[in-house]
Amino acid sequence: MTDPVLFTVENRIAVITLNRPERRNAINQALLTGLYDCLEKISRDDAIRAAVITGNGKSFCSGLDLDVLLTENLFDPRGDGSDLPDLFAACTKPIIGAVNGHAITGGFEIALNCDFLIASEAASFADTHARVGIHPGWGMTQLLQQAVGRRRARQMSFSCRFITAQTAYEWGLVNEVVPHAQLMPRVMEIAGDICQSSPEMLKTIRDLIHHRDMATLTEAYAHERAGFAAFLRNQFKGA
Repeated sequence: MTDPVLFTVENRIAVITLNRPERRNAINQALLTGLYDCLEKISRDDAIRAAVITGNGKSFCSGLDLDVLLTENLFDPRGDGSDLPDLFAACTKPIIGAVNGHAITGGFEIALNCDFLIASEAASFADTHARVGIHPGWGMTQLLQQAVGRRRARQMSFSCRFITAQTAYEWGLVNEVVPHAQLMPRVMEIAGDICQSSPEMLKTIRDLIHHRDMATLTEAYAHERAGFAAFLRNQFKGA
């Protein structure tokens, strides 16, 4: 049986590949379990400095596999109460989404939970929760509006229409659009740059950016300044 999720580590970069190309990498229980396990491996392994999520074949991820929606446990695939957004949030390493093709609904949510996205020219994005009648649960209604703004998020989620990689770039959803053959080389180049950073300070800066989601600008600014003051005190203490 083919593993629904592939996991490799090279040069301190972990690559998670969703691997059900015959189903456009649709999400079943085995794929979710594999993805959850990989996210935890990345968090635990101090040798890993950055991670990438991509898809095998023509799709990044086409969302929930509707053929198994009523027969497999997609809510709690490992039976331990873990949930996708919590595992992404708990991951201590930057995660780049390398969007190689369609990112649809639940697959789009996987992409949105990444720290940022690099897209192939072949990529496209759609939120079809309203069309298929499935309640969003992995951050679509919050993360999409954070990425593209509330009005564009409404347009995407209400109309359920696809947007191209170029439109996603123009709307601020993806950081770069590259020729399809250059997607993984470019993503690995960026991940390599990340690996040159101080792991401790990289985690601090990532946490500071995330803190802004839970605080006003004034509060987040004060939080950063307090950390800087503590940093300076520790530097003088060690001098």
